[in-house]
Amino acid sequence: MEIERKFTINKLPNNLDQYPYLMLEQAYLNTDPVVRVRREDDNFYLTYKGKGFLAREEYNLPLNEEAYYHLREKADGLIISKKRYRIPYNRKLTIELDIFEAPLAPLVLAEVEFESIEEANAFTPPAWFEKDVTEDRSFSNSELSKMF
Repeated sequence: MEIERKFTINKLPNNLDQYPYLMLEQAYLNTDPVVRVRREDDNFYLTYKGKGFLAREEYNLPLNEEAYYHLREKADGLIISKKRYRIPYNRKLTIELDIFEAPLAPLVLAEVEFESIEEANAFTPPAWFEKDVTEDRSFSNSELSKMF
């Protein structure tokens, strides 16, 4: 079960270069239900996501590079590329800050995953977060892939 909240941000953290990041590329084979392939640096996955926003089923299966590129060719819509920073927050949580590349640039979104729905609902975001868009379908990556 994936439990996460998603936010727009009002400014990038000043010390962003001190945090590790991954280069992500993801392509959607289907958007209802969500079935995608993703490259995280040199790792490859096939992911299924159930319905929902705050909490939903998620299954990740490893792929080899050849399978990833074969499936990516079958994707509909935009192949999304982004840099994902992992920023520790409040000793327990990690903010995943996604800086999208063209054609979605200058979009920047932050996601925070939680162990429970109660923890997610009790979360107080940092001042540099702007709007909670967890329930706004237009900010889901599967919807963003349909924009172009």
